[in-house]
Amino acid sequence: MENQQETQHFLDYWKIIRSRKEIILLSFLIVVAAGTAITLMLPKTYMASTKISVRRESPDVGVFDAYERSPSQRYDPFFLRTQFEIIQSRQILHEVIRQLGLQEHFGQTYHPDGEPLSLSETYALLKRSMRVHQYRDTNLIEIQILRDRPEESAREDAARLANKIVEVFRDKRMEISRSETMRGLTAMRAAFEAQNRRVAEAEKELDRIRRELGISTIGGIERGRVSPLDKSELAQLEMKRINSRTRKIDSQARLEQLDKLEGRELMYAAAHIVGDPDLSKVRDRLVDNESHLSQLRESYGDRHPDVQRLQAAVRDLETKVEDILNGIKIGLQTEYKIAETDYNSIETELLKARQADIIDESERFLPFINAEREVSRQRQIRDALEMRLVQEEIEIDLPRTPVEIIDTAEVPKVTDWEKPNILVNVLLSIFLGLGMGVGLAFFVEYLDTSIKSIEDVERYIGAPVLGIIPRKVRPLSEEGLESPHAEAYRVLRTNLQFSRKFSHGRTLSVTSGGAGEGKSLSLFNLAYVCAGLGDKVLVVDSDLRRPTQHKLFGISNRSGLADILLGKTGIDDVIKKTEHENLDFLPSGRMIATAHGLLDTVRMRDLLRQLKERYRYVFFDAPPILGVSDAAVLATETDGVLMVVQHSSYPKAVSMRARVTVENIGGNLVGVVLNNINMSREYYYPYYAASPDAIREPDEDRIAGKGAKTT
Repeated sequence: MENQQETQHFLDYWKIIRSRKEIILLSFLIVVAAGTAITLMLPKTYMASTKISVRRESPDVGVFDAYERSPSQRYDPFFLRTQFEIIQSRQILHEVIRQLGLQEHFGQTYHPDGEPLSLSETYALLKRSMRVHQYRDTNLIEIQILRDRPEESAREDAARLANKIVEVFRDKRMEISRSETMRGLTAMRAAFEAQNRRVAEAEKELDRIRRELGISTIGGIERGRVSPLDKSELAQLEMKRINSRTRKIDSQARLEQLDKLEGRELMYAAAHIVGDPDLSKVRDRLVDNESHLSQLRESYGDRHPDVQRLQAAVRDLETKVEDILNGIKIGLQTEYKIAETDYNSIETELLKARQADIIDESERFLPFINAEREVSRQRQIRDALEMRLVQEEIEIDLPRTPVEIIDTAEVPKVTDWEKPNILVNVLLSIFLGLGMGVGLAFFVEYLDTSIKSIEDVERYIGAPVLGIIPRKVRPLSEEGLESPHAEAYRVLRTNLQFSRKFSHGRTLSVTSGGAGEGKSLSLFNLAYVCAGLGDKVLVVDSDLRRPTQHKLFGISNRSGLADILLGKTGIDDVIKKTEHENLDFLPSGRMIATAHGLLDTVRMRDLLRQLKERYRYVFFDAPPILGVSDAAVLATETDGVLMVVQHSSYPKAVSMRARVTVENIGGNLVGVVLNNINMSREYYYPYYAASPDAIREPDEDRIAGKGAKTT
């Protein structure tokens, strides 16, 4: 049941699309034409791009170990992002503007009078036409320039700007780096000269103390005095002891750390603790083989030859790792024992030297020893400054390539524009046009409150549909009974005969809710079909204000129904024989201004009684039921009322009000004729109208409910 309802909803939507296909097609064509025209009229935007490799500032030839000398040269995750932003900075773009004279160039293009633009305006235009893209996991940056004006030089301008930005960025990096280095060298030279002066002062002070104490710096012990050389030896022993103790502690710590670890943790940590390159290589190979083995197992299983071969390789590597780890532990143990033995021996020797120093040294020599230490310290500082100064002076003249141009921007071809993308814009216009057309169709359908289907008739009017009349119907007297349109009226006649409300009726009033719904032509063709099928039919043009039937029959309207009701003439004098067999016509006659309300007379009732005796069917062409009292009178006097509703003409409220009016005056609403249907769109109407069995009498309770609600 749910599937059936969903199918019905889909068909309803499809019906709306078919019925409004002109709107959809018109919207589609307008949007596509407008989108295509705008796309073709848009200026062509050309793009030129250049690709560069950005590296840290360092000489192309490595003379010294820069990594050890400058910790700032280590990996910086924000370096490339910083350079990415610098390329787009005002510092770079302002220089590009100055070198290329873009203020004047852009002024001729964008300013109405050709005056130069301000620096901020030029910068904004250049920044808007510039796109910078950073390639992930690389040190590559791409700079793209898009230009659309002026048309004659847009391609050349794009390439020229892209190359100039790279050139300025490269030169600016070199300039900044060199200026920073020169400032550092100046400060370093000043520090070196100051240190030289400190060394000279310390040496002068040392010489003064030596002369005062009469110390000889050539011998060892002279006349019971300790030479300063003994202090140097003592310091060397102390330094050896410290170094030996450091090695011992380091070996012990690494050995204890390895003893705490097992399995994978030991394998990964050992490479960092010991720094063994062989272990790192074997470990990396083991990890790669294990990863590959896991993938092969998922694909082939454990019995596959490649899997078994890889398993054997993994086991061999694990054995190698274990052997290397055992060797590392043994080596650390040996290293620890050697360091411990060395430390103990140096400790013993230092203890003896200190005891000798305490015995031989007196407070007299302390000023000399301190002065000598100060000279040594100042010399070390001076030598370090001198070495660094020499290194920087050598490196500053070495070639450097902080920015390498990978791809130079080339002038794009005339046919290689970036924007507009004609194909994409046309496709977008097509989809947008279809969407707007369908949306507009549903919006118009939402605003359209007229009767559009049999379901609308039954839902809002609450009456059965006895006939469905297609579009472009002409009088059947012109088309003939064999025309395709005649079948619709034959179905209407059959449905009238089978209708419960008109099974024995003879007089039928044909009306509508509003003017122009096609009731007169429908009545004429119905009468023509009935007469053609052998029924004796009389057509009475009872629309005294706007008579139409005499034009269809081609008969004069000088005398007719109005003359009978005024008592001027008899029935036989005004009923006209037509050229169609079994079909007679009673014109309306010319109505005088004071003859309103003629239909509501005793003569009208007598006329109906006489006409019933003479004809099988008497069809009254009544005026619209709303606003005219004549139609209400006819509705109460005739055996039935047939209401003509034009498809998509009047709002539903008009037809609903017409039905309520007929019911309120006591008329017998036989059914509804749905007129002016587009059969090519309302695909199921021909089948619905093809059989009298298709008449559906609405549920009485539902009709009553609708009528009560409307009333």
